[in-house]
Amino acid sequence: MSESTRSASVGVILAVDPGRFAEVGEALRRAGLTVTGEQPVLGTLTGTVAEDRIPALEVVDGVASVDRERTVQLPPPDTPIQ
Repeated sequence: MSESTRSASVGVILAVDPGRFAEVGEALRRAGLTVTGEQPVLGTLTGTVAEDRIPALEVVDGVASVDRERTVQLPPPDTPIQ
């Protein structure tokens, strides 16, 4: 795949079955997820993936949801909120 046709990488947060955390995590890695954070007790993974691979993550057995990471910009404390 050429650089021009490659899908952009996006940050994602996934909710997975905590009872099958390791198994689901490995399946997600095979589906293209680069894991950047794990919280097994909560059943959440964070990572990056090519945007066009998100549908492949959503169909992995044991995945409850796949959401894009969002960043919120807050003004400094002494700046009036508009």
